[in-house]
Amino acid sequence: MNPRLKAGLQLLVLLIAAVVLMMIFPSALRFAEGAAMELRALWWLVLLVALGVWLIWGTTRKSK
Repeated sequence: MNPRLKAGLQLLVLLIAAVVLMMIFPSALRFAEGAAMELRALWWLVLLVALGVWLIWGTTRKSK
C-alpha cells in the first residue's frame, strides 16, 4: 500500500468515525453546529480535529 493511499484511507476512516460519533452523540453535533456559528468556540473544534489527525499520524509513524 503506497503512502498516498494509506493517508487517504486514514482520512476516510477519520471522517466516518466523526459522522458515526455525531450520530451516536447528538450533543456533539449540536456543539459542532454551535461552534461553526460562533467563532469563540470554533477554535476548540479545530483543536479537537487537529488532535485527532495528530494521533492518527503520530501512532502510525515508525519509530527510529
